[in-house]
Amino acid sequence: MAMSLLNISGGRASMKRMLLLMLIAGICVPIEVVFGQAPAKANGTNVSSSSSSRPSVANIGTLYTYDSVIGRAAGPAIAAAVDDVNSDPTILPWTRLNLISHNTNCSGFLATVEVLQLMVNDVVAVIGPQSSGIAHIISHVVNELHVPLLSFAATDPTLSALQYPYFLRTTQNDYFQMYAIADIVTYFGWREVIAIFVDDDYGRSGISILGDALAMKRAKISYKAALAPRASRSQISDLLLKVNQMESRVYVVHVNPDSGLSLFSTARSLHMMTKGYVWIATDWLPSVLNALEPVDTDTMNLLQGVIALRHHTQDTDLKKKFMSKWSSLNHKKSTGASGFNSYALYAYDTVWLAARALDVFLNEGRNLSYSSDPKLKDTNGSALNLSSMRIFDGGQEFLQTLLRMNFTGLSGQIQFNVDKNLVHPAYDVLNIGGTGSRRIGYWSNYSGLSTVTPEVLYTKPKNTSASSQHLYSAIWPGETSLVPRGWVFPENGKPLRIAVPNRVSYVQFVSQDKNPPGVRGYCIDVFEAAVNLLPYPVPHIYMLHGDGKRNPVYNEIVQAVAEDRYDAAVGDVTIVTNRTKIVDFTQPFMESGLVVVAPVKEVKSSPWAFLKPFTFQMWLVTGAFFLLVGAVVWILEHRINHEFRGSPRQQLMTIFWFSFSTMFFSHRENTLSTLGRFVLIIWLFVVLIINSSYTASLTSILTVQQLTSRIEGIDSLAAGNEPIGVQDGSFARNYLIDELNIAESRLVILKSQEEYSTFLQLGPNRGGVAAIVDELPYIELFLSASNCAFKIVGQEFTKSGWGFAFQRDSPLAVDLSTAILRLSENGDLQKIHNKWLTHADCSAQGNEIDENHLSLKSFWGLFLICGIACSISLVVFFCNIICQYRKFTPEDGEAAEVDEIQPPRPQRSVCSTSVKKLIAFVDKKEAEIKEMIKPKSIDIKRQGSPSSDGHTISSA
Repeated sequence: MAMSLLNISGGRASMKRMLLLMLIAGICVPIEVVFGQAPAKANGTNVSSSSSSRPSVANIGTLYTYDSVIGRAAGPAIAAAVDDVNSDPTILPWTRLNLISHNTNCSGFLATVEVLQLMVNDVVAVIGPQSSGIAHIISHVVNELHVPLLSFAATDPTLSALQYPYFLRTTQNDYFQMYAIADIVTYFGWREVIAIFVDDDYGRSGISILGDALAMKRAKISYKAALAPRASRSQISDLLLKVNQMESRVYVVHVNPDSGLSLFSTARSLHMMTKGYVWIATDWLPSVLNALEPVDTDTMNLLQGVIALRHHTQDTDLKKKFMSKWSSLNHKKSTGASGFNSYALYAYDTVWLAARALDVFLNEGRNLSYSSDPKLKDTNGSALNLSSMRIFDGGQEFLQTLLRMNFTGLSGQIQFNVDKNLVHPAYDVLNIGGTGSRRIGYWSNYSGLSTVTPEVLYTKPKNTSASSQHLYSAIWPGETSLVPRGWVFPENGKPLRIAVPNRVSYVQFVSQDKNPPGVRGYCIDVFEAAVNLLPYPVPHIYMLHGDGKRNPVYNEIVQAVAEDRYDAAVGDVTIVTNRTKIVDFTQPFMESGLVVVAPVKEVKSSPWAFLKPFTFQMWLVTGAFFLLVGAVVWILEHRINHEFRGSPRQQLMTIFWFSFSTMFFSHRENTLSTLGRFVLIIWLFVVLIINSSYTASLTSILTVQQLTSRIEGIDSLAAGNEPIGVQDGSFARNYLIDELNIAESRLVILKSQEEYSTFLQLGPNRGGVAAIVDELPYIELFLSASNCAFKIVGQEFTKSGWGFAFQRDSPLAVDLSTAILRLSENGDLQKIHNKWLTHADCSAQGNEIDENHLSLKSFWGLFLICGIACSISLVVFFCNIICQYRKFTPEDGEAAEVDEIQPPRPQRSVCSTSVKKLIAFVDKKEAEIKEMIKPKSIDIKRQGSPSSDGHTISSA
């Protein structure tokens, strides 16, 4: 210690006992008690509350363990920082930093005594301690005296609580380190870890945060293995033997750096550093390794394949300059520092943080003044001189100044967020191998895991998606690059307790067996085949669930798995929503869904069965098109084809005869026009399709057995009031009650396949049921056994499947899902199905009559094509008619002469006459029209041709 502040007069032993009693009693108020009188001012400096000038000396205290991994690196760095500040004229001009150091010796008791001695020196800040546990204790002292506590190594997340307003962490919070470990665990696909930690504030708080971080990733800490702060080798060995008997092989080690290596030494002696094991160490391990000078080969051999996190600090010129002079620091020999680690950087930056903040504080016109604490005055003639403990009057303002600081130090940017944590927390992910370590990536709370430095990622948009997480490959214990599975079945562990439904119906799926292993069935064979595909043995025993007199309730089996009465459930367990909330299921190995089965009766043949292939709408449209096409062809052929001429009665009969005779392709009238043939070709194609479809549908109706039921599906069943049968123990009962709101009184529990047939045959009027609701695999077996006497009506109204149930986050669920997919791909799953579930093929649906009706929606495209063809033909035909009619009509001059001779007629008479002329023109034969137009064209040419003498020849 730099100086002693315990001035003990008489009764020295009694005063020590009193101090011990006060410390042990855990007084809530700070116990800043000192004995005797302290020097008036440190180093003779007169810094009083009345002084407004800049002080010549400012005292800064330090608390840390000199002889420790962190202390041996921090001591020289703190001393160097003080020297650099005092030699820099731009920082604290006319004021010299005076460093007062105290050694805590890793003891909470001694740390309390040391901080009490430190406080009487009127320090403006305390740098340290390195221990989170000690930081909890002395935080009460600095809170009372308003002195900021700047810790470069206390990483306990709970120190950021509002309970410690004067505690300021100048290193990274373990909160972020635990989230980095959770991301690493998730990245490699592990679901469970075992946490090995030192049982103090530092260890407990960190592992608590790790549990929360893993829970957010659907992973968990399967076991928390606590070590005493000074655990012996035998205690470490006993703990490792215990965790080695557990399934998880992923160990997260969060211990103190001074004793952590002994854990790995013991693990190696127990052969726990071999293939299949995963070791993840927090930042304590790189701190130890970096401090080793030179590298110890034996130590490195203990750590082959370990993953570790190290504080990420950018390789700036400032950092390189400091590293280059590290070996020449005068304090290195005196402090026994054996190496450099990241805590040296944080310790150096902490001194500069205090110096810069103090410079700003003094530049703002404030001074360093202290006042007595009324709570610490002597009372009742006590010999304790409490008045030597004084409050820093500007402590609150100085703390706020510290929080506002923003500069670049050796460790990076020194700036605090609203939670008083350093901004941009980041870690290097190291893989230890050979005689050193290899960086396989980075972690930051900005982008998660990456192979790109955080400084580069800060310039890009934030992205923490799973697809953006990357690390380089690692070498694991046992010198393998294959990522360990992360869990095994321990050799001396208990086999899996597998619950099997003790069914009394549908025993083909699963049932009790007298021969080993005591159960048999389709589900058992699937499970055994899947287990045989796993790359590791899975010892297990089957445990029947149920009394053998009735089917067990499957919800109870699933609940028992969730409550750890079983490790898994194998059988016909349906994957439904409420079950997935408490257990994990494998990939479904059997598709399933609820269906309705009901009695059906055969539909008797009808004398009007020939009308059933088409719907009424289809018949009407088809008949209309027969007449339409007949009329169109008559219009197109009437002028040129003598077979389409005659009296009106004869022509009408021709239209009908031609239209319907095309149905059998037996029309005797020939089509002469191009347009008529075009329409007829299109129509004959339509007729061919309609005839073929009609023939196929009618054949099906007359030859296939038609069955019908008065129940059409689940909707009609739920709407009625008739009883419904459900299988005993099935989830269908709860589904009908909870989801479809069917009264519980309507449901009848059926315990066997025989009861299925009996109750369906009796019907609702004779004590039976109207229908049965059950899963499709059961119904298929039932229909096969009943010779297809019943039918499934309606559609399958739920979609689900059967899977094997495991406890939450069980890695076996994932591995078995992969195995089931392999069984499906290689055909073994179908072979097992054929072995147990071969049955007669009953139609899944009752062949309802309406399903065989052909509707207009199946043929409207054909009718549309035919209609377009008719329309185009008619347009072309009438355009040709209009052109001919214009040539046939007299010219304007002739029309005028006629008008002069004849008296004027009413307008209606003129229009009527024109229409009659047009109709008469259309009704004429094509040949007659051409003969009438031909001479008229010749006359026009004669009238318009000139004579040889140049005069126009006019008609006589």
